[in-house]
Amino acid sequence: MLERLKTLLPPWMHDWLDIIVPGVQIALIVLAALLLQHLVRRIIRRASDHYQFPHELLTPINGVVRWLILGGAGLLALERLGVSAAVLWTAFTSFAAVGAVAFFAAWSVLSNLFCAFLIFTVGPFRVGDHIELLDTAEKPGALGRVVDINLLYTTLEDATAPEPGSLLQIPNALIFQRVLRRWPAGVPVPQGKLRPVPPSGGAATTESAAAPKGASFP
Repeated sequence: MLERLKTLLPPWMHDWLDIIVPGVQIALIVLAALLLQHLVRRIIRRASDHYQFPHELLTPINGVVRWLILGGAGLLALERLGVSAAVLWTAFTSFAAVGAVAFFAAWSVLSNLFCAFLIFTVGPFRVGDHIELLDTAEKPGALGRVVDINLLYTTLEDATAPEPGSLLQIPNALIFQRVLRRWPAGVPVPQGKLRPVPPSGGAATTESAAAPKGASFP
């Protein structure tokens, strides 16, 4: 197509075509990448409204989508500039190897992020529920009311601590490795599992310390 276009134009414009055509192609690639990114972000936003995803979860998802689209657009733009496919493939495999190493290095963090995504989508429990993590079906574990769920931790208000207000931060990945017992919000937890009620402090002991004996004189 470029050769046919050159036959229709004067000779002095042939050199300009070698610059204009790749430039237009790159501009179209960038425009298509931006439109695709905008479309995917709208789809993700609608999915988050439908499934009630938290805003903390949308930020990493949008970041991954943005870098994937921009990376693909960059590879296509380099190909339009004349970079050989072998060089692009070598660069891609090197990048993939570095990404795999980084993935395994940050596996614990990524597993918590993935489990947070499962908690928000599947909904094994919600904020306000009481949950108990068990090693087995009978062995007791952490018990408390869910007060917060973020990308790394699920925070419980410990229901077994002697004093109220203490918090337990449990990694999200640990929740999917344990048996989970759940009491939905509004369902009472058995009293035997809750913190012991402190004795009333107003009652004084009936038998106080004996008064000192008076001095006896001969």
